[in-house]
Amino acid sequence: QVQLVESGGGLVQAGGSLKLSCAASGSISSRNSLAWYRQAPGKQRELVATINLYGTNYADSVKGRFTISRDNAKNTVYLQMNSLKPEDTAVYYCYCNIRWSTGPVDYWGQGTQVTVSS
Repeated sequence: QVQLVESGGGLVQAGGSLKLSCAASGSISSRNSLAWYRQAPGKQRELVATINLYGTNYADSVKGRFTISRDNAKNTVYLQMNSLKPEDTAVYYCYCNIRWSTGPVDYWGQGTQVTVSS
């Protein structure tokens, strides 16, 4: 079993910064990819950033502003968000997909709210 717990959300003014954390527990290793998604009111959930053994990837809307990283010793993935814009307002979710012998399973955190005021 895997559990993902996000923290670090809050209210910030446009141009400000926030750092989100996602603590992973259970059967997760450095080989597993981790990702951040976000969902704004009335919109579909969208991929923000991913990190795996081969590197990182970002949505075009956050490239150059957001940085995903992980501390394998702490089983934690981070999302450093700089130059925040009102359109970054959303609930941010940590995500992991693990391929068990019985098949792949998606795991999501409970989400953390990020609100950027103009």
